[in-house]
Amino acid sequence: MFKKTMVILLVSSLALTVACESELDGKTAATVHEATEAVDESAEKEAEEEQEAYREVAFNKETSKIEWLGAKVTGDHDGGFKEWDGLAKVNAENGLEKVKFTVDTTSLWSDNDRLTGHLKNDDFFDVEKYPEAKFISSSIKEGVEGEAEGTHTVTGDMTIKDQTKTISFPVTAAVDDNLMKIDSEFTLMRFDFGVDFKGQADDLIRDEVLMKLSFELPLDEEAVAEEAAEEVEETDEG
Repeated sequence: MFKKTMVILLVSSLALTVACESELDGKTAATVHEATEAVDESAEKEAEEEQEAYREVAFNKETSKIEWLGAKVTGDHDGGFKEWDGLAKVNAENGLEKVKFTVDTTSLWSDNDRLTGHLKNDDFFDVEKYPEAKFISSSIKEGVEGEAEGTHTVTGDMTIKDQTKTISFPVTAAVDDNLMKIDSEFTLMRFDFGVDFKGQADDLIRDEVLMKLSFELPLDEEAVAEEAAEEVEETDEG
């Protein structure tokens, strides 16, 4: 009987080990810290200058996605948000300067209807009380740190359930045929934003959530004209 019990426990342990493997494993974690309110006496003047220097471009929502992946002991679950709005600002060279998006949390979906309902209640996002989440970047710099993959590091304030944190994460941004594509995958600790339901004792929920962002920005004809003019100037100077 003792040997039989040990075999059962060993098999259960091996099964649990396999179940714990997740797409979350090995993903880059966003840097998160408390948001601080910046004091800028020349904010109005800078806003006016920015309006002249940058163009505001809307994300193509038909080809852009805000998705996530969560995990329990028993496996992963995919999800995302169906309704959201986003804008980016690009400079004269089509370089990415700022991004912001607002998410309708009531549009949350997952790969399981029962899970979707649970995620919307007060154990998780409490969408009736907090129907909106948002992100506004404060800086976008070329390059990434460590072993993260990407071309830029985005820093800004993310608000979920009225809790705002400053986060930094890597993105890959590239322009091809008058279309900017922005992609990013990074993990967030859900406890940082008040999403602290632990799950069942035999099926605990992972603390990390993998964010999957895929944006497309159609650059307007004016942007193409400006880029072409700059190339002509460089050719003339050469």
